[in-house]
Amino acid sequence: MDLVAENISRAMSVSDESQFEPARRIQFAFTDEQEQFRAAIRRFLQEKSPPTEVRRLMDTATGYDPEIWRQLSEQLALPGIHIPEQYGGAGFGMVELCIVTEEMGRALLCAPYFSTAVLATNAILNAGTEAQKSSLLPDLASGVRLAALAVTEPNGQWDPQAIELVATPVAEDFLLEGAKSYVVDGHVADLLVVAGRAPGTAGGEGLALFTVRADASGVDRRLLESMDATRKIARIEFHGAQAQLLGDVNDGAKPLVRTLDQAAIALANEMVGGAQAVFDAAVNYAKLRVQFGRTIGSFQAIKHKCADMLLEMELAKSAAYYAAQAAAADDPEWPALACLAKAAASEMYLHIAAECIQIHGGIGFTWDHDTHLWFKRAKSSQVFLGQPYYHRELLLQRWGV
Repeated sequence: MDLVAENISRAMSVSDESQFEPARRIQFAFTDEQEQFRAAIRRFLQEKSPPTEVRRLMDTATGYDPEIWRQLSEQLALPGIHIPEQYGGAGFGMVELCIVTEEMGRALLCAPYFSTAVLATNAILNAGTEAQKSSLLPDLASGVRLAALAVTEPNGQWDPQAIELVATPVAEDFLLEGAKSYVVDGHVADLLVVAGRAPGTAGGEGLALFTVRADASGVDRRLLESMDATRKIARIEFHGAQAQLLGDVNDGAKPLVRTLDQAAIALANEMVGGAQAVFDAAVNYAKLRVQFGRTIGSFQAIKHKCADMLLEMELAKSAAYYAAQAAAADDPEWPALACLAKAAASEMYLHIAAECIQIHGGIGFTWDHDTHLWFKRAKSSQVFLGQPYYHRELLLQRWGV
């Protein structure tokens, strides 16, 4: 806790307003419009994604309801919330995107939103040419097309330098050889954005992003079994699959790293939303459960546990909100803040989910109770995009320590 607080304090100190232009000054409060936007999303998700619906979708192969996805796209325009208007989106920014992911994390929504709107869309925005953006983004913004970003390979590393998939140039296209694993919603995506490298290169050299039709020849997809059935993952093998270069060759490292940093911030906010849900559940149960003639919330041990959880959650929430605001303002420190937010939120979410189960006692350990759903999402989110120790190492590198 002391380390988290110290890192947040340091992040705040380096953002002295005198160091940046007025346009880059960071706001630390949500506007009335953003709060109204949040309320609308919460009402929608409370109706469309109750725990009973989450459990139903967990048992399906696709992992989402196409009708709910259509309503989410048409009524709220969420897939294109941060896509510029010239590409068919709503034209908002990182803060609004993170409001969406936070509310989805709270409701544990089962939908290909993170894969399509956060990962693949940002990869196209960061790496694509104007022609590619104009061609690919409108369908993603409207929700009629699903996409996934394939980065991690069977080695499980999120470091772009560990990428081994080879893209061999053939005429104007490329042929992909290799495998990607743990691809979120890779089994239902229509479009795959794949990170690969030029033959004979290693490390940060020769990296590039490519687009592949999911039904193209040489693409073999398989749904993987995972602990967290609310977020489906797939293994994708490429056997000479034809792909198109996204952006410029040998320039994929920078947009890929930027995409992963943006995803880390969005995931941190999603975890904050999930942690708030289980914290509220624990507090409400402590007010109702009677033991020895008193509600368990009146016991000092439970009070202290809830107070510690609240403090830990508020610290991580501040880091996640601050990182989103910094990215929206293009603060030079935002990539480091993304690492800070991801590391802090990962540990906080898992700890609070575990404590929620403890407060619920014997019923909290049963399949019939819903707390295990958020606990499993907390554990999968801790690993997703890199473990906390990976992001702390990256944070120190970016701070020059």
